Amino acid sequence: MTSQDADRPGPAGASRRSKITPEREREFFDAVLEQIRTCGYDAVTMEGVAASTRCSKSTLYRQWRTKPQFVAAALRSSARQRFALIDTGTLAGDLREAARCAGEWSPKDTTLFQALGHAVQQDRELAQALREALVDPEIAALKEILRRGVERGEVDADNPALEYVPAQIFGVLRARPVLDGCNAGPDYMLRFVEAAVLPVLGLE
Repeated sequence: MTSQDADRPGPAGASRRSKITPEREREFFDAVLEQIRTCGYDAVTMEGVAASTRCSKSTLYRQWRTKPQFVAAALRSSARQRFALIDTGTLAGDLREAARCAGEWSPKDTTLFQALGHAVQQDRELAQALREALVDPEIAALKEILRRGVERGEVDADNPALEYVPAQIFGVLRARPVLDGCNAGPDYMLRFVEAAVLPVLGLE
């Protein structure tokens, strides 16, 4: 039996949603994401989350009929454009600040990516929710940072390196734990951007 089978809900009537406060919902979402980071996706059950948040598992099943749906909802609720707040006035300054910020939140995000690695390959909704929460908003914000740099004349619009900046930043965040056994922290990310990103854009 898979973990999803173990978490399978009861009759169709159990899908009726109960009324919970936004604060209580946030507590459920935080609990399931933290348990995934700590224990791995397969080890997390609706029963376990219910116990840790002191609610009945039927409450969770009424809101989200399966564990994948519950986790997908938790991921989407945590989506935010952290890079979107960055605007130092220069492209080099924005990229340095993006690197520093990415290094600050990478441990939690990288752990979540790793813990969900196999599950997202098996569940399309889960994979989409992960992208919507942790990938797409930040890529969109990075592209906006680059667009402003082009608009200000700091980098040529036809510079071929522009296309690869998001992949560079996200790639090193995911790769360093595998290559070096540790996360890419703020200092590491700043050094990376200064050595590998700014030079190819013609920036200092």
